[in-house]
Amino acid sequence: MKLIILDRDGVINHDSDAYIKTVDEWQPLPGAIEAIARLHHAGWTVAVATNQSGLARGYYDEATLHAMHDKLRALLAEHGAEIGLIAFCPHGPDDGCDCRKPDIGLLLQIARHYDTSLEGVWFAGDSLRDLQAAVTVGAQPVLVKTGKGTETAGKQLPTGTLVFADLAAVADALLQG
Repeated sequence: MKLIILDRDGVINHDSDAYIKTVDEWQPLPGAIEAIARLHHAGWTVAVATNQSGLARGYYDEATLHAMHDKLRALLAEHGAEIGLIAFCPHGPDDGCDCRKPDIGLLLQIARHYDTSLEGVWFAGDSLRDLQAAVTVGAQPVLVKTGKGTETAGKQLPTGTLVFADLAAVADALLQG
């Protein structure tokens, strides 16, 4: 199975320090939908692992979150593509769950769903916690310089982290590889 895992905010869609709270605020980054579609058409399964503490903070409800994901699915459908499992952590940073990245619960949920190992699977994110989670499960950490990625690039990255300008560049690398 050819599997890639993506963080959501800052990788697929614009991010905001004030949180993405409505379907209208959920706007894809330039080239992101097309990148996912290209991967899908080349036989890749694209899954998502996303912290969504805005749920715990009361900024939006689960129905709104699902509506955001429905918008993503609809945009991909316009390209004849789809996205796989979208695993999300609804907890706040102090809730003590095992799914909030850099913990690995979301990644393990994806591995169980697809009955596959995450060894070497690319996990693309824009934050250090995404990269740390990738390393913990043996996945390949991939940093995109969208969202908070440029800021993250200035930090001490895990050994072996691959760095790309955006999701389109990640797709290019996988499709040429």
